[in-house]
Amino acid sequence: MLIGGIQKTTLIDYPGKIASTIFTIGCNFRCPFCHNPELVNNTATQLEEVEILNFFESRKNLLDAICITGGEPTIHVDLPDFIKKIKDMGFAVKLDTNGTNPKMLQELLDKKLIDYVAMDIKAPWSKYQEVVRQPIDVEAVKKSVEILKNNEIDYEFRSTVLPKLHTKEDLIEMANQIKGADKYFLQKFRAVGDLVDVDFKTEKIYTSKELNDIIKIYKDWFNQTGLRT
Repeated sequence: MLIGGIQKTTLIDYPGKIASTIFTIGCNFRCPFCHNPELVNNTATQLEEVEILNFFESRKNLLDAICITGGEPTIHVDLPDFIKKIKDMGFAVKLDTNGTNPKMLQELLDKKLIDYVAMDIKAPWSKYQEVVRQPIDVEAVKKSVEILKNNEIDYEFRSTVLPKLHTKEDLIEMANQIKGADKYFLQKFRAVGDLVDVDFKTEKIYTSKELNDIIKIYKDWFNQTGLRT
């Protein structure tokens, strides 16, 4: 696996569990607001897989779970084999994905290699390519949505939003296109740190009140929804 970073302990990445998070190198999107440009642009220093696995082995009695994020983990063909090594240690596994590889997602579910999935919803379907700044098969993303909605795995959808890319009408449309899902969260864009597009450091952001007012419109469409700041 191409691993470009690790957060050795996190209490927030996997709901209800003490976890460690690894960051895979490479992504098929170029979202301008992404805070991991070194992963997206393949410039991150690669960490040795064996060292990562040895670290996990040494923390078996301290950690509950491993979160795999990126970049985009599902672009890596060896992801299932890597996750199996983690599962064999007894950890729960959470996958963060943009949903562009439904075949991989289905394989991981069929093999019971993942326990929680967080999938990003980047934009209304009609604006997806504009937001992610790459050619995209939106139908593949839609298929991943349906896979999660029709599976028994614990999952959530989430969207990082800001006015330059997402109008208030867009936010309602984004919720509507996954209506009936279990959980959907909005995440406020933070104009700090490194970004894929440095010009976004000066972009206006939504206030918590503005976003919470929008969430009130569609809160009954999901079992759980809300704002993450």
